[in-house]
Amino acid sequence: MRITDVRVRKITKEGKMKAVVSITLDDEFVVHDIKVIEGEKGLFIAMPSKKSADGEYRDIAHPINSNTRDTIQRTILESYEKALLEPEEETSDNTK
Repeated sequence: MRITDVRVRKITKEGKMKAVVSITLDDEFVVHDIKVIEGEKGLFIAMPSKKSADGEYRDIAHPINSNTRDTIQRTILESYEKALLEPEEETSDNTK
């Protein structure tokens, strides 16, 4: 699996959420609404989720192993750092 495109929408309001990201996998599958969040230990990503009937948030899509999660997180955070240097609202980082 390759991440072939990353689109970053920076959040300008104050708060812990810094960006909302979409990634394309192998030029064939897109995952929207991945969040870049500022935590106590630095930036991390939160996969798309929805609130269940019991009030808990559950991931809609997520990697099933830590290596894939690390690859996705590293790629997204690198693209986010690049986006901080650009004035555009949405940036695309084709990683082909």
